[in-house]
Amino acid sequence: QVQLVESGGGSVQAGGSLRLSCAASGRNVGRAAMGWFRRPPGKEREFVAAVRPIDGNTYYGNGLKGRFTISRSNDKNTLYLDMNSLKPEDTAVYYCAAGNGPYTRTLGYDYWGQGTQVSVSS
Repeated sequence: QVQLVESGGGSVQAGGSLRLSCAASGRNVGRAAMGWFRRPPGKEREFVAAVRPIDGNTYYGNGLKGRFTISRSNDKNTLYLDMNSLKPEDTAVYYCAAGNGPYTRTLGYDYWGQGTQVSVSS
């Protein structure tokens, strides 16, 4: 069993930055792929970013690379998402997830955090 707890959400103006954190605990959490997803208001959950455990390779959703950066602490117990140049369309509930892949799809993740709200105003 893996537990995931997100933090760092909030309200920011367009062009601003936020850092999300996800504290992970549980059996074999260091071996799991970890990712971020988001659910914009009235839309389906969508892929944001993921990091592969074996080599640290990263993956990003469409149009997010360059503005968003995913990283993981050396002990692999904390996942981060640095978000820069935020836009109103980035407004969503952001979820941390852990699993064995596929990395860009929700079905690839077995464990989910409770979500943290990010609101970007114009």
